[in-house]
Order: sequence, then structure tokens, then C-alpha cells
Amino acid sequence: MTSHEAQRIETIQTESQAGQTESQPGQTESQAGTAPRNACRPAECLAEDWLAFLGHRWNALILWHLTDGPRRYGELQGVLPGITPKVLSERLGGLTRRGLLARAVSNGFPREVTYRLTTQGQSLGPIILQLYEWAQEAPQSVRRAGSPTPTASKPPSTAMTCPVR
Repeated sequence: MTSHEAQRIETIQTESQAGQTESQPGQTESQAGTAPRNACRPAECLAEDWLAFLGHRWNALILWHLTDGPRRYGELQGVLPGITPKVLSERLGGLTRRGLLARAVSNGFPREVTYRLTTQGQSLGPIILQLYEWAQEAPQSVRRAGSPTPTASKPPSTAMTCPVR
């Protein structure tokens, strides 16, 4: 961890404990006690690195669908309409390298590959669920203009399902 990251984490923790996370009108971010958001880049800031990684179109969706339990490659392809086999393989590899997924290969024929969340991957489940709940409650004006809901843009047979508990 760099000194900048440690300082930023300490600042955030201090502010959240003191309840001073919002600046007053007319105050700049530095006056409010926070560093400007552009002060670090993904290569230097763990939070920005993870947000950039999880912000990829498919990464969070793959994690979301694995919160219900392990799935085979073909099952993931079925719940992610529009993903190509190449992209699914790349995304699964990236999630596995980051320690969020575990890959298990059966010895039988035909060979079966199953993916499951690791403990670290499971810890993201509540965060993704909070994002889902926020999106459900967000007023229409906050949603991206012209963005259809997943079920509105696809026929019911290929609509994306959300594993809400």
C-alpha cells in the first residue's frame, strides 16, 4: 500500500467517524478535508483499480450470477445473453486471477468446468446487492436517459434474470 492510499483511507475513516463526509456549500474538496478525486490513478489507487475492474460490462454481472452458487461455463453463458465465448473466457480468467473465483475441472467425460465465488468474491455479494437495490429504487430521472430495462430490450426467453434473495 502506498503512502497516498494509506493517507486516503485514514482520511475517509476519520471523516466517516466524525460525520464530516460532505462539504459545505461553497467549500472546495480540499477545504472540506478530502483530496481531489483525480489525485490518484488506477495504477496508484486500489479503490480506483477495483472500480475500473468491476466496472467492466461483464465482471459484476458474472459475480452477481455466481452469488446463487457454483455454475458451469454453459450455464453462465445462458444467463448472460450477448456475451461471446471469447469474452466470457477472458472475464472468467480475470476474475480467477484476481482471486474472486475458483475454477474446478472434472476428470470425467465430457469435461465439466465449474466456477464458484471464493471467500473474497463472496464478500462482494452484499455490495452488488446494494447496487441492485439502489438501482431499483432510483428515480427514473437518475437512470441513464434512453436506457431500457434489461427485460424491456429482450424477449422474455432471453431476458436477464436477477438472483434477488
